[in-house]
Amino acid sequence: MRLPKSELILAFTAILITSASGIALAEDAKPFAGQSISVLLPSPQDANMAADFEKATGIKLDLQTASWDDVSVKVSTALLAGTAPADVTEFDWSWTGQFSATGWYTPLNDTIDAATLEDIKGSTIFTVNSQVLAIPYTNDFRVMLINKKHFDDAGVKAVPKTLDELVAAAKAIKAKGNVKYPIGLPLSPTEGASTSWYLLTKAFGGDLFDKDMKPQFVSPDSAGYKAMAFELMLLKEGLVDPSATVLKDSEINETLFAKGLTSIMISGEPGRLGQFNDPAQSTVGGQVQAIPVATISGKTRSFGLLEGLGIPKNAQNPEAAKEFIKWMTSKEYQIHNYGNGVLPTRTSALAELQNAGKLVSGEALVEQAPTVEALFPSGAPTWYPQFSLAVNTSINSAAKGEITVDQAVQRIAQAVTEAMKQ
Repeated sequence: MRLPKSELILAFTAILITSASGIALAEDAKPFAGQSISVLLPSPQDANMAADFEKATGIKLDLQTASWDDVSVKVSTALLAGTAPADVTEFDWSWTGQFSATGWYTPLNDTIDAATLEDIKGSTIFTVNSQVLAIPYTNDFRVMLINKKHFDDAGVKAVPKTLDELVAAAKAIKAKGNVKYPIGLPLSPTEGASTSWYLLTKAFGGDLFDKDMKPQFVSPDSAGYKAMAFELMLLKEGLVDPSATVLKDSEINETLFAKGLTSIMISGEPGRLGQFNDPAQSTVGGQVQAIPVATISGKTRSFGLLEGLGIPKNAQNPEAAKEFIKWMTSKEYQIHNYGNGVLPTRTSALAELQNAGKLVSGEALVEQAPTVEALFPSGAPTWYPQFSLAVNTSINSAAKGEITVDQAVQRIAQAVTEAMKQ
């Protein structure tokens, strides 16, 4: 959660700076050649990852991918059953408190040297009691993404800075008739619905909890309450596709936004800018840009979400697994992988991309980066999974008209109270 700010202001474009052969290690540096490992990560991932890793290390890679939510279920289900879901798995920022308490993952202190930890400052998010449980491989903070062509076609010239301006722009785009549902916002019982609400809570000028972890979203005049009401208003006004109640954020990105069926992503992932602007990967190439998160006041705010690589304690091939983490988080591979929409976590990799002069939406990213805040200043609590589940299921029920906003926030607060007792 404690994202570095000055290091996250950098670049997005679908460039490929290094070839697979440039990533390969020296031929004599393959002590685990012939071994095999399994890796479980959210989709999409580099289609050539397995071949490139084997070429670099001699280690065969069984890469398993699924949506983030499905990966989360697979990881937790396997670990609860006492088995390793893979030799290397996704390790989300939100899992740090829970997985530290359970002791499910192998500390990586002896795997990653001090210079790497200094270059990847986000590693502190995955560090508890001096134990590094995961190494972040993808950088993430929230911006808003827009289809500039849709804005231009509707005569919207100014970048929205306030939520009122954002809604006005969406209505203008809808009235133009080219896009039926201009705003992309997940309302399904998935993590994407939770993080979108978190962002809008900040956009309305508030936070989820106070310093004593008391919920700050129950009162009708609170930012969290207003944020949820805002979401339902967007849905009622026909600015959000009704299918958002069943679509994951990845599906809204890839099925709607990348095909020009949506004009605004409320909780945008900057790492996708290269992918969206690549004509080979989307139909909106050259049309997408990032803008700072619009807020009720016009003063932008955001928060960050990093994803790491970890090794379960009962992994079958832990030593070869460590080689994968070193390889995937290397400067060379991070620069290479940026062409696949994965924003580097290494300061050195980001600097090299910046120096290449290939920035997309650079001004917006520079403006947004200093505003990136911690969602939980003291780190994600052990009860975060229960909290997030209560958030997205309550939002989903409210979006379907099954409960009111008041009932939804009360349900979330009750879930937090019960989770804290466990």
